[in-house]
Amino acid sequence: MSAGARRPGRARRRADDATAALFGAEAPEGAEATEESGEPADLRAGSALVAGIDEAGLGPLLGPLTLGACALRVPARTLDPWRALAGVVSPRIEDDDEQLVVADSKVVFTRNARGARRLERTVLAFATLAGGPRAVATSGRALLRQLEADLGAPDGIEDEFWVSELDAALPRHGARDELEATVDRLARALAEARIELAWLAARTVPVRALNASFAATDNKSRSHWLETRRLLEHLWLRFGADPEAPLEVVVDRQGGRMHYAAALEEAFPRARVVTVRETTPLSQYVVEEAATSRHSARRMRLAFREKAERASFAVALASCCAKHARELSMDAFNAWFARLDPTLTPTAGYVEDGRRWLVDAEAVLARAGIERAALVRSR
Repeated sequence: MSAGARRPGRARRRADDATAALFGAEAPEGAEATEESGEPADLRAGSALVAGIDEAGLGPLLGPLTLGACALRVPARTLDPWRALAGVVSPRIEDDDEQLVVADSKVVFTRNARGARRLERTVLAFATLAGGPRAVATSGRALLRQLEADLGAPDGIEDEFWVSELDAALPRHGARDELEATVDRLARALAEARIELAWLAARTVPVRALNASFAATDNKSRSHWLETRRLLEHLWLRFGADPEAPLEVVVDRQGGRMHYAAALEEAFPRARVVTVRETTPLSQYVVEEAATSRHSARRMRLAFREKAERASFAVALASCCAKHARELSMDAFNAWFARLDPTLTPTAGYVEDGRRWLVDAEAVLARAGIERAALVRSR
């Protein structure tokens, strides 16, 4: 199926904006160019459902892996949300006094009070508008439940020994009335730009579930892909059948992998996977499924890109959601252990400091009777 579809198409003219740099540079096999634009008809500017996926915490020794997802319905696929929302949103951290910062979470979050406030404000403001009737989440547990509600994840954080510490009130790094005023400004800006925040999600995979996946796959990259696939499948089922707003998904690429066609065929066995191009910085695909008597036709354009959060607003916001879910979880983890030993220095869970923490916490862990498999990643 895909073997004959993996020949790259002809180069096409691209618009000078972030979205078109990801989608529109080349035509998939069988697409015909139009005289007006030099692009296939379905690649011309028009409304779209632009989505992004990113992760946080793939490398640490302690704490969960988290994945974020964002979907925006935009009036034109060439629209740049950073520009359209410039009065309220900025990619620059120096603007954080007045504006929400949407960028790579490693830039947005710094391990100090200002960095924590910056990340929290951004995620809570957007999550408030994505959660149905407008209401700021009252606690970390409420926020993570909201962000994971559509994913039906049975192996989430509710069984973690530290989950009760997530009940601490939000926001933790600013005043609630200030946040609500920011939410009002963001809602007006989205409405004026005709951007709809269609979906915002974060999937939290605790250590116990990660270790079970590592044991089943014997491959860390495979386990990470299976979690990413869960989000892709949700986007496909929820948004892939809308002909008025074609689905375009960008995934931040981890590691050196550049071939995804076989994995996409496995994930979407009834669909045709067309490889547009596979290069070191960017791999592009079209996934399409014909209509049947039981379901509508579906289509998705998909890009895996290095440093995708720089080009895609949706990926940047997904990155922030993933990071905030990870930080909330680690705050709860540290708070739980602080109740047992207030002298224990908190950890962010990364390998070197995680090893330091395991040595420092040896006596506490022995008293608490916590199994290593519930605390330390096997890979």
